[in-house]
Amino acid sequence: MEVEAQAGDGGHKGRNKASQGGGSSILLGPRDSLVGKLTVEGDIRVRGTVEGELAASGDVQIDPSAKVSAPISGRNVSVRGKVTGDVVAAERLLLAGHGSLDGNVQVGRLAIEDGATLNGNVSMGRRRNGNGQRATEEAAAQA
Repeated sequence: MEVEAQAGDGGHKGRNKASQGGGSSILLGPRDSLVGKLTVEGDIRVRGTVEGELAASGDVQIDPSAKVSAPISGRNVSVRGKVTGDVVAAERLLLAGHGSLDGNVQVGRLAIEDGATLNGNVSMGRRRNGNGQRATEEAAAQA
């Protein structure tokens, strides 16, 4: 399995926001597979297969070639491949291309492009829990 991790020093062009803040950027290639839980202080991009759980403090991208059977949590989540599992996006969930999501979603904002599919319940907006904290922030922090 090829896992690419980048720790940013803030001075290099082409690094993502998470890397610039000292976080990591993890890439699972098209022939890679992960069974288990992956928790990242930064971003995750999946081109291969995942079974288990994905949690990121940054963005999560599921590419068209990816097949994911896992709950996913992150700041922004984009799905262009196939996902089976619940998704928590603290800010935004994007279903694009021929992406498909079978699972419940809890999001700040939701965008579904023509051709993408969602089968599940949607909870969105800035709902507050009993402590006055936004529910999506709390769920992302628990990831």
